[in-house]
Amino acid sequence: MPRRVTPALLATALLAAGLVGCSRDAGPAPQAAPQPTAPPQAAVPTPRVPAGTAPDKAFAVGVRQLKLNRDGDRPLPVTVWYPAAGKAGGQPQRSAAAAEGRFPVVMFSHGLNGRPADYETLLTRWTAAGFVVAAPTFPHTARGGDGNVLDVLNQPADVSYALTRVLALDAEAGDPLRGRLATDRVAAAGHSAGGVTTIGLFTAGRDERLDAGVVFAGTALGVGTAFAGAAAPQLFVHGEADEVVEYAAGRAAYDKVPWPKAMLSLPKGDHGRALLSDGTALRVVSDTTVEFLRWSLYGDEAAKGRIPTDAARDDIATLDNRL
Repeated sequence: MPRRVTPALLATALLAAGLVGCSRDAGPAPQAAPQPTAPPQAAVPTPRVPAGTAPDKAFAVGVRQLKLNRDGDRPLPVTVWYPAAGKAGGQPQRSAAAAEGRFPVVMFSHGLNGRPADYETLLTRWTAAGFVVAAPTFPHTARGGDGNVLDVLNQPADVSYALTRVLALDAEAGDPLRGRLATDRVAAAGHSAGGVTTIGLFTAGRDERLDAGVVFAGTALGVGTAFAGAAAPQLFVHGEADEVVEYAAGRAAYDKVPWPKAMLSLPKGDHGRALLSDGTALRVVSDTTVEFLRWSLYGDEAAKGRIPTDAARDDIATLDNRL
């Protein structure tokens, strides 16, 4: 069972992180020495991207709720959007029949004082493209909770617990998602505090079931940048005018990722409006993230090739592409 992170442990972790950061710059300056050749760059690990193609049609969207509780004292209601049978378009239909096929799973973590429904426009676009999206409502950082930001470091374990329960639906007799989940193709994504949560799932709280990550306006504060385990491609999305999480903090975490990665930067982007309301910026963000997920979870090489084009549309963003 994952270890609960208490406020005292978090304070210690943050202090240690600060001391480690300072120690890199401390000490006497090294003596100059001739270096005729630069050291060779380490090879980028190869991700476990399967070979395949993503669906070439849009799906209707169904939605349901799971009432989960980790350890008996961490209620985690989970909103699940899934590809549904019927005509694409329109509003998500509650308890609609699932579409035929097996669909990768994306776990999404909301930001501080947020809820999964705040991100429905983005997340249903992922769903319509052929992904099951599961989004927990966290007990302390969601709107209506006590706002204890220190609890963010308990959230990677919440996501892993919720993922286990979601994946179990694929084998649960009578469940509408039985036989519909590609349980070996899973990604994590999150915004702001949910971005911290997502980074934590690839560092201190590494969940080896995860094949890819999408970090919106995130930082590694408290979870560190010791990315571990099998290579998992990462896509960072950050507004350069972010007034809550500085762009430099997101970039610093991105720079530490040792795996194939890309960063979508929005020069005029703030902390979240591009994710929370429809518009040109959201279309660029959603199209770019959809193609990233199509490649990293379905193995669709054509989708990978479309990422730079989607990112450059309408001059909304720039892309540092190291995929």
